[in-house]
Amino acid sequence: MSNTILKLSQATREVNSGSNKVVLLDNLNLEVKEGEFISLMGPSGSGKSTLLNCIGMLDSFTGGGYVFLGEPVHSMKERSKSKLYKEYIGFVFQAYHLIDELTVWENIETPLLYKSIKSAERKALVADMLDRFNIVGKKDLFPVQLSGGQQQLVGVARALIGKPKLLLADEPTGNLNSKQSTEIMELFTELNKEGVTIIQATHSEKNASYGSRIINLLDGKIV
Repeated sequence: MSNTILKLSQATREVNSGSNKVVLLDNLNLEVKEGEFISLMGPSGSGKSTLLNCIGMLDSFTGGGYVFLGEPVHSMKERSKSKLYKEYIGFVFQAYHLIDELTVWENIETPLLYKSIKSAERKALVADMLDRFNIVGKKDLFPVQLSGGQQQLVGVARALIGKPKLLLADEPTGNLNSKQSTEIMELFTELNKEGVTIIQATHSEKNASYGSRIINLLDGKIV
């Protein structure tokens, strides 16, 4: 029986807009097992990105329960949360979020700098990633010198280098052409087979179909 990696109970996110409360996520109940590949679908504004950000601890749910790897995230202090996501969660964004001033090598290495990993081991891990994604020849280039597809590969490599248990991907192929999109999605499928749990937010039926389960969101609710 595969273990539960995360569980949301009545998870809510509200923000204040002027004197009004805006409900972005409305009492969500969701259980994700290790090794699942979930696609979140729904129109813009349905809460997909907000949900990913809250699961990834970049934002917080304002109500309800969130348990990740058996830890009650909803009652944790920021510092403990930060430790948890740096250790176990990788994030891939639509806008790549690479650091312009750093080379490909340095961008990929960044997450390892937060961990007590010796320089020689960091080098080996980065070399592995460059190799795996066929971007060895690009290691000294800066993001601006890469195509969109290459930037996204660097983004995926960076998300994976810390060996996360959970990969969160927000419209990971939103800025890519169809050939590049297919490459990224096939890569996700491969990672998932290797045991990485993946949750992706996507507009694309085709991308969603790579997942093992589709969850539809509308107005912050699971429908």
